[in-house]
Amino acid sequence: MVGLGLLAFAPGLIHLFDPEPEVAGYGVSCLRVISVGFCFYGLGMVMTQALNGAGDTRTPTLINFGCFWVLELPLAWTLAHPAGLGPRGAFLAILVAFCTVAVAGTLVFRAGRWKLRFL
Repeated sequence: MVGLGLLAFAPGLIHLFDPEPEVAGYGVSCLRVISVGFCFYGLGMVMTQALNGAGDTRTPTLINFGCFWVLELPLAWTLAHPAGLGPRGAFLAILVAFCTVAVAGTLVFRAGRWKLRFL
């Protein structure tokens, strides 16, 4: 619901903080791209926290480190600079990281190896 609200009301929300057109353009773009990723980020959080709750704390740490540090940061730089997307490239890298956390967390959870830890 928050993502839908940000998607729908992005211009109004950004103008509360800074009405300058250039800043508002970047802010609206950022909110809209990231709000699309919220459902994936939520799923990823549920899956990694389920693993944490089951006692497997290493795997979620590796998933988050891999997705946010190893993938997202270099991808943001690559999309922003060499690919020429500028700030929008950085916003897209966040979306990719959110989706990757969701997919990785779901695959690891469904594999079920975390169940064998306590047998």
